[in-house]
Amino acid sequence: MTTDIASMSLAQVAKAIARGKISSAEATQSCIKGLDTLGRTLNALAAMDPDQAMKAARKADRERAQGKKRGPLHGVPLAHKDMYYRRGRLSECGSIIRKGFVPSVTATVLERLDAAGALDIARLNMVEFAMGATGHNPHTGTPKNPWNPEYIPGGSSSGPGVAVAARLVYGTLGSDTGGSIRMPSAFCGLVGIKGTYGLVSRYGAMPLSFSNDHVGPMTRTVEDCALMLQVIAGQDPKDATSAAQKVPNYRADLEKGVRGKTIAVAHGWFRDNMAPEVAKLLDAAAEVYRKMGARIVPVEVPSLDHLNDAAQIITGSEAASFHVKWLDERPQDYSSQVRTRLQQGVLYPAVRYLDALRLRERAVSWFVGQMIGRADAMLVPALSIPLPTIRETDATGDPRSIELMLRLARNTRPFNYLGLPALSVPCGFTGNGLPAGFQLVGRPFSEALLFRIGRAYERETGTTDKAPPNCHRAA
Repeated sequence: MTTDIASMSLAQVAKAIARGKISSAEATQSCIKGLDTLGRTLNALAAMDPDQAMKAARKADRERAQGKKRGPLHGVPLAHKDMYYRRGRLSECGSIIRKGFVPSVTATVLERLDAAGALDIARLNMVEFAMGATGHNPHTGTPKNPWNPEYIPGGSSSGPGVAVAARLVYGTLGSDTGGSIRMPSAFCGLVGIKGTYGLVSRYGAMPLSFSNDHVGPMTRTVEDCALMLQVIAGQDPKDATSAAQKVPNYRADLEKGVRGKTIAVAHGWFRDNMAPEVAKLLDAAAEVYRKMGARIVPVEVPSLDHLNDAAQIITGSEAASFHVKWLDERPQDYSSQVRTRLQQGVLYPAVRYLDALRLRERAVSWFVGQMIGRADAMLVPALSIPLPTIRETDATGDPRSIELMLRLARNTRPFNYLGLPALSVPCGFTGNGLPAGFQLVGRPFSEALLFRIGRAYERETGTTDKAPPNCHRAA
C-alpha cells in the first residue's frame, strides 16, 4: 500500500485524500519513510521533523472528517527547496553562512500552499545560495540523480528534483534564476515551470537576482504542475514586482489537444553543437505534435549569446550586492566556486549592468515578435548534450568541468532574462539511460496554453509515467 501511495501523482493523491480513499496520515507516513531512507541515500533531504509532520497530517484528517476542506491540496504532503522562509524554522540555503538562520517571516508561496491545505513536511537540499547548475555542494553534499546516482540531478533545485523524481514527495517548489527549475526537471524526468516574470511572488524566498529570479513548481505530471501553479500564482502586495494579472484556470483546457495550434521548433543557435541523440529526441517530439494535428514551423534562431551575457551581468551584479557584506567579513565560508562568482559580480561596471537592463525590453519584443511570431509556443531543447556525471562536472577535479557547466544553462538562461514562461517536459532518454527534456516557451502569461500543449505530448507518449528503477527502496 505504501508503494501504491508513493506512486500516485499529486492530483491523484489529493483526490484520494479528499474522497477518503486514503488518509493524509498514510500519505505523509509514506513520504517520511521514503525521505528518511532513499532520501538520505540520494542526499535529497536537508531536514525533517517527522513528529510535526504526522501531527499536521492527523489534523488534516480530522478536518476532512468534519467536512472542513481547506483547499485543493488538503492533507497532501510536500517538501521544498531550503530557501523558502517559514517563520520560526531554520532556512539554511545550502550554505555555511546561513547555518542556524531562523527567519521572522513566511514566504507568500508557502502561505498560499498552507491555505490550500498542503503540508510542508521537509526542507530539501540545494546548491549553495542557488548558485550552480549541476547540484554540487561541498557543504551539504551533492544530491544524486535517482535514475543513476553517478549522474548530476541539475541545480540549483537539486534536492527537489531528486525527491519528486524518486517518488519521495508529490511536488515541490524550486527557484529559477538561470534554469534552476527547468534543468533539474529535465535531468530527473519531471515537469517544471518558470512562469512569466512577476506571476509568482518571491516574498520570503532567498534572493539571488531580483531581476531574474522566478519561483515555480516541480512535479511528476503536467496536471500536477498546473495544480500547484494555480495555488501559488497571483499578485502579492508584499512583492512590488508581482504582476497585477488575473490568474486563469490552468487546468480548464488541459485535455483539448493541439489540433490547429502552431508550434515553432527552434533551430539555429539552439542546435549548435547539439548531440545527435538529443536532436533525434527533439525531432521525434516535433513529429508527435505534427501527428496530433499541430502545425510545425522550423525557426532559425540567431545567436542568443548576448542575452546570456546580459543575464550573467545582471545576476552577478545583483547577487554580489546581496552578498557584499559577507564577502568582506566571511569569505572563507563560501565554497571557492561560489565565492569566485560573487567576486566577479562585484567587478561589473555599473554601465554594463544598466545597459543589460535597458536591452531587455527590446529583446523581449524581438523574441516574441520574430522568433515565436504567430506560433502558439516554441519548442526548445532543455539541454543539448547527454547528461554528464557528478565526477565530470566536479570543478575541483575534472578539467573539462568548466566547459560542461557552461553548456548546462545555455538553453534555459535566455528565458530568465526575457521573463517569458517556459515549461520543461520530459521527452525520453539518451543512450546513457538518463532523461532528456524540451522546453515550451510562450508569450507573457501564456502558461495555460503551455500546459495544454505539454499535456498533449504527455498524454500521447506517456513519458511522465516512467519512474526511476528501485525508487521505493534505499539502494
